[in-house]
Amino acid sequence: MENWTLGYGSLLTTLGVGGFLATGGQHKTALIPAGFGTAALGLGLLSRRASSRHWVLGGAALVGLLGFLGAARGLRQLPALLRGEKLERPAAVISQSVMAGLSAAYTVLGVRGLLRA
Repeated sequence: MENWTLGYGSLLTTLGVGGFLATGGQHKTALIPAGFGTAALGLGLLSRRASSRHWVLGGAALVGLLGFLGAARGLRQLPALLRGEKLERPAAVISQSVMAGLSAAYTVLGVRGLLRA
């Protein structure tokens, strides 16, 4: 599970930094996924050393759930973007949708892993 957490954190960090650079560094909110990614990376590294790995990975699953809940609003606008409608911030919709998808998948994997342990 630690490797999934590190992968999830890396992907979110890349998404955040990439989104920030893709918008020309104008929108600091594009770094929000990087914040969640950094938290997941920290918890993934901590779980390798902690004697209470179960609790640390539970915290990582919580980060995934909060990431999904925070980014899910982008999913509502995704169909309009795919239909070619003009949106105010299409890059935000894409970033939020990707973050929501990654977070949902990670949360499911995290909960399954915790239940098996």
